[in-house]
Amino acid sequence: MRKLTQALIAASLLSMSALALAEDAPAKPKIPIPALDDVLEAWGLTLNGYLDVSYSHLSGNGAFVSGTPDRVFDAQHDSFSVHQAAFTLAKQPKEGFGALVNVTFGEDADVIAPYNQNPGSSSKVDLTQAFVQYARGPVTAIGGKFVTLAGAEVINPTADTNFSRSILFGYAIPFTHTGVRGTYAVNDALNLILGLNNGWDDLQDTNGSKTIEAGATYAPLKNLSFAAAGYFGNERICGSACNTGPGGYRGLFDLVGTYNATDKLTFVLNYDYGWQENASTATPTGNGVATWNGIAGYANYQFTDQWRGSLRLEYFDDNQGYRTGVKQQWKEMTYTLAYLPNKNIELRGEYRYDRSNGNSPFGAIQNSDGGPTNSQYSFALEALFKF
Repeated sequence: MRKLTQALIAASLLSMSALALAEDAPAKPKIPIPALDDVLEAWGLTLNGYLDVSYSHLSGNGAFVSGTPDRVFDAQHDSFSVHQAAFTLAKQPKEGFGALVNVTFGEDADVIAPYNQNPGSSSKVDLTQAFVQYARGPVTAIGGKFVTLAGAEVINPTADTNFSRSILFGYAIPFTHTGVRGTYAVNDALNLILGLNNGWDDLQDTNGSKTIEAGATYAPLKNLSFAAAGYFGNERICGSACNTGPGGYRGLFDLVGTYNATDKLTFVLNYDYGWQENASTATPTGNGVATWNGIAGYANYQFTDQWRGSLRLEYFDDNQGYRTGVKQQWKEMTYTLAYLPNKNIELRGEYRYDRSNGNSPFGAIQNSDGGPTNSQYSFALEALFKF
């Protein structure tokens, strides 16, 4: 018994010694799991995106008497909407090869999608941009699908100051192009741009003829800049609504000027002039050339770091009704108040009023019952989440 007791005591002492040594021994280091930002940075990639949701009320039916929508994205009479959920993944080094992919989900995707991307469908998905890039010195070249050079406003709502898009954005210019584009930085103030593409909002060419794009950006002063763009080539006269039928030469001149009057007040002016040959034998010129032109002016004021106001005034002349289906002079006034509680959130409230002299004396705009009227109004609440 004495020997057994001694053996148990010895075993206990050994166990306690082993436990003490284990406690004193350094713990095995845990292998850290890299954060997504660290992985992207290691690969030289950037990832960003946003979510755009809203409630909007439109007094009209969202269309002209021709059936053409009279708003770009907010054409519903009374609706909550998920306009866009988008992300952009890019690798764009200052030298060498890179690439960018930009995908848009939501209601707006079907508006900006090329006709031949999803013919006759409502997929709510658009591959808005997808291109490879090569940069060397002052030259940058891209090839694939990319947004247009034209216009003061863009598809990405976080880069605009109003909730609703301008008339010029939706009816004077294209959204995207598929082709090649080269940019040459002459100096810090001047960039020259030249490209060749399939045409207006064409993923695949519908007529075998290419469209030339030419542009320039010039900033002679720190608070003053200009952008000019032109598109020239044969297009189907039905635009992005079909890929068969007659065509004709189409041209567009687009000018944008931006003046930062103070660190709080900015003015923007956008002018467009476009034409389409073979549009109709009944045009006033007698040779089937339809023309359209318009001007939009913006005054943006940053009240505080969190509050911003934006006023837009606009005029659009659709001489032969080629762009809207109605011969008209169309005007609109929009005021948007934005609140930015932090860098990721932006809340907007907007009021807009439209008026047209088309289809006189009845009116070119459909009212809520489908009948004609010459004016309409809307108000909207929008929430943007940016990451």
